[in-house]
Amino acid sequence: MATRRLTPDRIMQLGLGFWGSKTLLTAVELGLFTDLAKKPLDAGALSKRLELHPRSARDFFDALVALGMLKRIGTRYANTPETALFLDRAKPSYVGGMLEMCNARLYRFWGSLTEALRTGKPQNEVKTGEDFFGTLYADPQRLEGFLKAMTGLSQGTARAIAEKFPWKKYRSFADIGCAQGGVAVEIALAQKHLIGQGMDLAVVRPVFEAYARTKQVEKRLTFHPGDFFKDPLPKTDVLIMGHILHDWDLNEKMLLLRKAYEALPSGGAVIVHEALIDDARKHNVFGLLMSLNMLIETHGGFDFTGADCRQWMKKAGFKRTKVEKLAGPDSMVIGIK
Repeated sequence: MATRRLTPDRIMQLGLGFWGSKTLLTAVELGLFTDLAKKPLDAGALSKRLELHPRSARDFFDALVALGMLKRIGTRYANTPETALFLDRAKPSYVGGMLEMCNARLYRFWGSLTEALRTGKPQNEVKTGEDFFGTLYADPQRLEGFLKAMTGLSQGTARAIAEKFPWKKYRSFADIGCAQGGVAVEIALAQKHLIGQGMDLAVVRPVFEAYARTKQVEKRLTFHPGDFFKDPLPKTDVLIMGHILHDWDLNEKMLLLRKAYEALPSGGAVIVHEALIDDARKHNVFGLLMSLNMLIETHGGFDFTGADCRQWMKKAGFKRTKVEKLAGPDSMVIGIK
C-alpha cells in the first residue's frame, strides 16, 4: 500500500504567509486598485502612476496576479471582480480602510505576539502610553473612514441578519455600538415595518445620520448617543451587539448581557454576532486568530464559541438561546427573554 510522501510545503506556505499579506496591504496603501478602477494599465503606466521604482514593480504586479488580486489581460493589469468592488476607494463597498489600519498598525504589533502570549498584555499603542481609539474618535475625518470600513466589512453579515432573524415578530430594534449604521440600515431596508436605533458615542451621530439619509431610511432610524457601559441601553424589542463582546473580559461581557436582559421586554431578543469560534475549536481559523488579535489590542478581550455565549446568556437570565450561521466566518447567538 502506497503511503503519502510528506513535504514541508504547507508549513512553508503558512510560515511565509506574511509575504502575500504585506503585498496586498501595500497595494491598498498605494491606491493601486483605485487607479485600476479607472482603466487597465500596463506595467510602465501603472508604475508611473504609483511612483514605483522599475526594479521590482513588474514582480509586484505579477505577484498580485498570482495571489488572485489582479488579472492581466495581454500586457495590461486590471482589477478582479472582488477587488473592483471592495478595494476601490470611490465605492461605498470599500473595505480597504480596515486593511489600511492593519497595514499602519496591526502588522507591526503582531510582531510582538510572543511577548503578548508570555505576558498576557496588549502590544499596541498602550505600550507607549497612547490610546488608538481615543485618538481616532478625536479626529472626525479618520473616524469617518474607520466607520465606513466597518460598514463595508459587515454588509454580508448585516444582510444575513436582516433575512434570517424572525423580524415579523417584532416592531423595534437597536444596534449597540452601531458605527456608521451598516447593520441597522440593512435591517431597515429589508424590514419596512421596523423602527430602529443606533447607539454609539455622540461623536458618531453625524456619520450615522448622514448614512441613514443616503439610504433613505432616516425616518425609521434614529441615533441614540451613549456609552453602553455607563448608560442604560435603549428600551426596544431587539438589541444587537455585533463585534462588541469580544473586546471585553468575561465580567464586562456578562455586564453587557445583563444590561441587555434588563432593557428588553418579556419575549424580547438579543442578537450577538461575531466570528464565533466553532465549538470544537478547530475549524474557524478566522475566529481563533481574531481572539489572538484581541490579545494584541485589548486588556482582557477574547473571542468565544457559540456554546460559551449561550451559557453566558442563560446565566444573564435569557430562557431560550440558539446559534445560527450568517456570512463568512460570522454567526449569531440569539437569546430570548
